[in-house]
Amino acid sequence: MKLNSNFKNIKESYLFAEVAKRTCDYAKAHPDKKIIKLGIGDVTLPLAPAVIKAMHEAVDEMSKSETFKGYGPYEGYEFLRENIKNYYASFGVSVESDEIFVSDGAKSDLGNILDIFSKDNTVLVTDPVYPVYVDTNLMDGRKIVLANATEENGFLPMPDYSIKADIIYICSPNNPTGAAYTKVQLKEWVDYANKLGAVILYDAAYECFIEDNNLARSIFSVDGAKTCAIEFCSFSKMAGFTGTRCGYTVVPKALQCDGLNANKMWFRRQATKFNGTSYVVQKGAAAVFTKEGMKQIRENLGYYKRNAKLISDCMDRLKIWYTGGKNSPYIWIKCPNNMGSWEFFDYLLNNAQVVGTPGAGFGANGEGFFRLTAFGSKQSTQEAITRIEKLLGEL
Repeated sequence: MKLNSNFKNIKESYLFAEVAKRTCDYAKAHPDKKIIKLGIGDVTLPLAPAVIKAMHEAVDEMSKSETFKGYGPYEGYEFLRENIKNYYASFGVSVESDEIFVSDGAKSDLGNILDIFSKDNTVLVTDPVYPVYVDTNLMDGRKIVLANATEENGFLPMPDYSIKADIIYICSPNNPTGAAYTKVQLKEWVDYANKLGAVILYDAAYECFIEDNNLARSIFSVDGAKTCAIEFCSFSKMAGFTGTRCGYTVVPKALQCDGLNANKMWFRRQATKFNGTSYVVQKGAAAVFTKEGMKQIRENLGYYKRNAKLISDCMDRLKIWYTGGKNSPYIWIKCPNNMGSWEFFDYLLNNAQVVGTPGAGFGANGEGFFRLTAFGSKQSTQEAITRIEKLLGEL
């Protein structure tokens, strides 16, 4: 028996585990202090009433023999896939229901999709980057090359034709930086991928925060994307499903290489390794797209957007450079006084009892930067920025 030695190449401590440990240690040492967490991007508002109602009805269905559901379709129930198809159409993007695959979340699919790709592929990721993109490929032993995202390019690197890659990860709006590509910029990435014969794995988990029409809600709004891209979406941030677990991946039928079709391969992979997302959860997800459901989740999204504005307005007053805060729930700030990321983490925790995420945990280019999220309550967000403004205003 041999274990996968590639695990030696990934960090033993996951970024958010280290954040949690330091926060817990501080809390134990200072039980009288109230800590406000603006670090991990978990939501705080409950599921929309329309979703809860649909899930209750689905549970009742499961209690009756005539409406009971056992194993569902590997790719998800047709009623949900049709709703997702219509959702895309609402912002001018055409996808077919048989190109949509429902899952238990975008994070799972972003890792699992690698099953259909050779381990010989070279992977391009931005730096800083969401750790899952890197770690899942290191586990398989793939070579990884970096596209530098920096303050100078607004944390939106563009294609470099001197770099050859087979798999390209793009997240827009980006986690952790909050920066978002325009449709014109994404067209350059699509052209680059098509020229190289590469695939773009496009993480659109935060598309629901986009308000600027110049930005892309989907990579499939760009001509040529269906021959070079797979898109991953989630109900986690859109509808608060972080604990409920539901997402979907769009694999165009036009995406193929060497006589192999990515859509058919992904269906075959799911049929072998996945038994589908819970019927109850899918009924709740479908309710998101009803008239009442959309109204309710937009209200929730508006709540988080207002939190983001509170934070970004605070940074404006402090004259601290940042990306995000608009079209994104993340605010990526430059640490004041040239502090390092973990240095600023400890400074903020010890002096203001506010927790964020050190940029260095997302890659070398994240050093000196810090991520705050808008997913707290309004009250805690307001209190956090009051503390931050008082502390940093004294620097």
